Order: sequence, then structure tokens, then C-alpha cells
Amino acid sequence: MATGVDAKLLKSTKFPPEFNQKVDMTKVNLQVMKKWIAGRITEILSNEDDVVIELVFNLIESSRHPDIKALQIQLTGFLDKDTPAFCKEMWGLLLSAQDSPQGVPKELLEAKKLELLQEK
Repeated sequence: MATGVDAKLLKSTKFPPEFNQKVDMTKVNLQVMKKWIAGRITEILSNEDDVVIELVFNLIESSRHPDIKALQIQLTGFLDKDTPAFCKEMWGLLLSAQDSPQGVPKELLEAKKLELLQEK
């Protein structure tokens, strides 16, 4: 539930256009996304914060079509200036994942392929 302050922030914050696109979480491979989310949040905060990581998991799993704008407002207290970039990156991956047959963002598949090639 959005508080009065959150509602004002939702109205006054300028969000990227892709935030207007819906993500169907039933088409997304959650395990892959959870691994990326945990890694990215740990990278941003310079330590592993289970509370913030679980908050993001709960927010994206609470609905078939999560509200990225509300999610960004709720995360701002934890990720500060990094929140918009994190949300935009995560939403882009979720949009990509729902269009993929395996539910995995093509960007993460490409990164994994590159990683495997470099190991050879």
C-alpha cells in the first residue's frame, strides 16, 4: 500500500517510458532473476543485505504484474541515488525475460556465453 508521501512521489517522479510496459512474472525465470538481483544489490551496497534483497523479491513476486514505479519509490530509502538505475536495469531484464522462451533475459544469456568463451 502506498502512503500519502509515496503517492505524491509517484506523481512527481519522472520514470523511464519502459516503466509503462507490463511484465508478466509467470513468463519470467525467477531463479535467474533472483540471482541477478542479489548480485546487483550486493554490488551497489558493497555488502550482502538480505533485507533489501528479500524486499525486492517480495515486491516482484507479490503480483503477476508488479508495479515498477511503486517498487522504485519503496527502494529509494535503501539504494538512494542508485535506485533509478537499478530499477531501470532490472525492468529491462524482466521485459526481455518475458519475451524469451526460457524466461531468461537475452542480455544475461549473452553475458554467460561470453563468460564461458573466456574460460576456454
